[in-house]
Amino acid sequence: MNHDLRPRRIVSLQPSATVILRDLGQLDRLVACTKYCVDVCREAGSGRRIVDDSWTAHAEEIAALQPDLVIAAVPYQEKSVAEIMKAGARFFGLAPHKLDDIYMDIVAIAGLVGAAEQGNDVVNSMQGEIEHVRALVANLPRSTVFCEEWGKPIIASQPWVAELIEAAGGKAISEPAHKPSAEEVKNQDPDVLVAAWCGAGDRVPLKKIVRDRDWS
Repeated sequence: MNHDLRPRRIVSLQPSATVILRDLGQLDRLVACTKYCVDVCREAGSGRRIVDDSWTAHAEEIAALQPDLVIAAVPYQEKSVAEIMKAGARFFGLAPHKLDDIYMDIVAIAGLVGAAEQGNDVVNSMQGEIEHVRALVANLPRSTVFCEEWGKPIIASQPWVAELIEAAGGKAISEPAHKPSAEEVKNQDPDVLVAAWCGAGDRVPLKKIVRDRDWS
């Protein structure tokens, strides 16, 4: 007898996972997500429970939803992972470093929900858009860029962000995940400063951090 082992009740604790499910046409399997997921995927907020994210997960909250798959991603605390595991559902954890890792995560999630062809389409579309941008800027001068994923302390963004900066015609000035001081960044004098704080969106206090760090 063949049994359909594809998850029917998915809890997503990560916006990127929720967006992947949307792009795969599989949001009908999503029973709960985080408020950050709804920020970037409005459709996910319709009729679904809002739960704590990968950083603050609680076993009881997850278990009450009776999921057969929980998807989470870095950053998460060790105790949060323990809470997810205690909920008793299958757990798929994402920790991408490079763009290739992201593509593999998309293909893996697509495989779990039985949407392998759609997963390949999503990856091909992403790669095509990135290559299109790369071609547009190929002959333009390169700007130096500092992109941070957090501000207290300052943490430079991950390698996949540096890859996107390079594709868009820039050059990342800091080693990925490095924790430079404000003075160190100022002395490198980047052309572009990007504050991509995890989960903060447009709530990053740009004027305040520039003023407090004596940047311009």
